[in-house]
Amino acid sequence: MSLGLEQAGMRVVFGADFDPDALETHAHHFAGMSVDWDLGDPERVEQVGSILRSAQIDVIAGGPPCQPFSKAGRSRMRYLVKHGVRERHDKRRDLWQSYLEIVRLSRPRAVIMENVPDMALDREMFILRSIVRRLEDWGYSVQERVVDTYRYGVPQFRQRLILVAVLGGLDFTWPPESTKKVTLGNAIRDLPPVDPKDGWASDANRAGWRRYTGPRTEFQREMRSLVPSAHAHRVYDHVTRRVRDDDQAAFEQLDTKTRYSELPEELKRYRDDIFDDKYKRLDADDLSRTITAHIAKDGYWYIHPEQNRTLTIREAARIQTFPDHFRFAGAPTSAFRQIGNAVPPRLARAMGTAVLEVLERGAPSLAVTTSDTKAALVEWFGTSPAISPWLRSGSRWLVVLGDMVLGSESPTVVNALWPSISALGSANRLLESEEVVREVVAWLGKPDLTSQLFEMARAVAADGGSLGDAQLTEMVTQGTLRRTTAELAMLADPEGEEPVIANTGSLRVAGRYFQGTERWLKNRTSDGRIAVGRLIGFDEESTKAQVALIEIGAHVCTPKAPDCSACPLAAWCNYRSGR
Repeated sequence: MSLGLEQAGMRVVFGADFDPDALETHAHHFAGMSVDWDLGDPERVEQVGSILRSAQIDVIAGGPPCQPFSKAGRSRMRYLVKHGVRERHDKRRDLWQSYLEIVRLSRPRAVIMENVPDMALDREMFILRSIVRRLEDWGYSVQERVVDTYRYGVPQFRQRLILVAVLGGLDFTWPPESTKKVTLGNAIRDLPPVDPKDGWASDANRAGWRRYTGPRTEFQREMRSLVPSAHAHRVYDHVTRRVRDDDQAAFEQLDTKTRYSELPEELKRYRDDIFDDKYKRLDADDLSRTITAHIAKDGYWYIHPEQNRTLTIREAARIQTFPDHFRFAGAPTSAFRQIGNAVPPRLARAMGTAVLEVLERGAPSLAVTTSDTKAALVEWFGTSPAISPWLRSGSRWLVVLGDMVLGSESPTVVNALWPSISALGSANRLLESEEVVREVVAWLGKPDLTSQLFEMARAVAADGGSLGDAQLTEMVTQGTLRRTTAELAMLADPEGEEPVIANTGSLRVAGRYFQGTERWLKNRTSDGRIAVGRLIGFDEESTKAQVALIEIGAHVCTPKAPDCSACPLAAWCNYRSGR
């Protein structure tokens, strides 16, 4: 992150980490302070805030540790807790609060935060929505997005969650993306061959460098641009582990599509039912797979596309877009870990350049904040006749009952029959009112509905009369309840914090609002839910905003004939404006 921001034109004056080798690397390459302070300590947080405030810094950049939020990290945490190895509460999850406190104390003009996309995958998106709300309360406009790093010239498939906040409500424009990929071969093919028998301490590596003949592509020339002229024919850190004879034989059998389970039995050292993808030959004509800190433990996921060995330190650094003059402190495994944990400098440079553009030149307009969109949705919820009356009931049972009986009826029919339906305020009450239920159903001409309602009421009454998330989910699975109805019922009376629901209608509205097309949101579990979260905010009224968003997607912002004149978001929507 520091390297990319300096490439963008910033000057790094302070950095903190707990990894001693990473700190040594940082201190070598950047001026200012590089400290190993515990940012979980309130006194240290106060000290950092005081230092940065006195320095009148413009930008705070960084992010909470990724492991507790990532899929792999959460799985590992569960295992450790189950076996009593780690306390149940992981303090690293709370460092986001330290990060925000430093922002509050130092009051920078802009904030850049990065993390794994999985930070937004908890059901309520509690941490991400809390961060956005606090920053907006302090006068920042906030945008967050899951970005594909290859769109910024990084030769690997790697997604990151990026949040940018600008003081004063200024609008932030995301940096332009490139449609042209930098392939793995484009990134590393100029590096000299490495004998698989060469290990860390082989004779070939004793000099610390290998003979280099020169770059061939634009990417390679950039990677070499700051190498001192005296070292123009040297490449450093181009070393990897020595390859075992049996591994080399296995590597020879691999092409880019071969799975570990397809190797001959005599070449397998691991169970192929567990380690189906233990070995992976990278494709020189495509992106590399994501470089992670796991590469420090073994390199089997990162087998060179043309040589029967794993990647070298320098090749991994190139894939992360570290230039060749950038060196790493510590043992080779530490260098790999630092590289795998890093933000790709090219991504940080793109974000830093876009932030500097706002800070130096201003913005053409003030940003529309999450508070703005939430307020508009809440007002629509309270006043629009399009909101079905059962959605304002606060009762899961009445939401389910109202939607099943009246969900497809006209407003005139709804107004006439809702008083009778709302009187059936519990499963037991419905069972006691058989004559009323049959009369309403007969009037609607839905004879088959009677048995469905009584069957559902008996099941709910047998469960104690409540409709929990588990019961609603089971009803959807059994086909007795529409998913949208179950989601609206959950929002009527949430168990804990309300979930962020990214259903088809909500995603259509969010996609059209932010980018002018519903096809923008590729993954409803990450960027889709982030976009929905940006519209509904995070406070006591966000549930109303989310119900409104779902209803707008169902009845107003329809696939073929959206009624923009009836949408409370129309004034800011990119779909309506044609932008």
